[in-house]
Amino acid sequence: MTFTQVSVRCGPLDMAVETTGPEDGWPVVLLHGFPYDPQCFEVAAATLATEGARVLAPYLRGFGATRFVSDSTPRSGQQAAIGRDVLNLVETLELRAPILVGYDWGGRAACVAAVLRPDLVGGVVALGGYSIQDIAAASAEPAPPQEESVDWYQYYFHSERGRAGLARYRRELTAQLWREWSPARPIADADFERTAPSFDNPDFVEVAIHSYRHRFGLVPGAEQYEDDERLLAALPPVEVPAIVLDPTEDPALKPRPREQHAARFPRLLDYRRIESGHNQPFDAPAATALAVLDLHAFLKSTTAEP
Repeated sequence: MTFTQVSVRCGPLDMAVETTGPEDGWPVVLLHGFPYDPQCFEVAAATLATEGARVLAPYLRGFGATRFVSDSTPRSGQQAAIGRDVLNLVETLELRAPILVGYDWGGRAACVAAVLRPDLVGGVVALGGYSIQDIAAASAEPAPPQEESVDWYQYYFHSERGRAGLARYRRELTAQLWREWSPARPIADADFERTAPSFDNPDFVEVAIHSYRHRFGLVPGAEQYEDDERLLAALPPVEVPAIVLDPTEDPALKPRPREQHAARFPRLLDYRRIESGHNQPFDAPAATALAVLDLHAFLKSTTAEP
């Protein structure tokens, strides 16, 4: 299956979006993480398209061919910004109650979008669960050393040395993260090389650095997102129907009990553990697609419209 890439002017971005499936299909938005791109969803997207889904997989701000419309727009990578980007895409394309699917940054974007505008979102498939950031705790509460060591790159990015390192060694650094986060799954050079050009985006470094500094309270966010960030600081639940998939092989994310997920997703339909590293839709495309299809079936059963 081959995606078709289109550009959508929405909010502050000219957003590059990979698409497949019928134009009049039921909408699904697939949201990648850091440091990946929409290619990770290719197999799952093909399955969804054959089941009638209109699949849209955007390149998040700072990735691929997505560009900021204005040079003066802050290159913010904060959670409210990426969540608003998703909502801008939904509103611009007039998507009706789309299912949002995401992991890592994309999972956070899906949760944020659903919290800020639940009226626009049909449901969420949260790969890895609830990921809205508790910035106050992150800036004050240390984790056990073994957990902290997995996040070495985040602390590296807090320094100007880290900014320079990401700029100079973006392929080497991102490839290392791919290997570290999927220790049970050897990474094929060809798979990484398909995605690596997405990191050549001129805003990749600035967006990533801002993201990893903002989440620890080290830098301010962009003014236009401050109201959203105040709301997100309370860690509100995601009130739309949801299915959670937890990876079992991801060193950066330990599976959590269903009850813990249910506290964040009051309308949790199902919780499943899947054999996967950090790049869940690539490692487990069948499980990812099945969760989306199951959520779609539920949503269809609860509405009078086909």
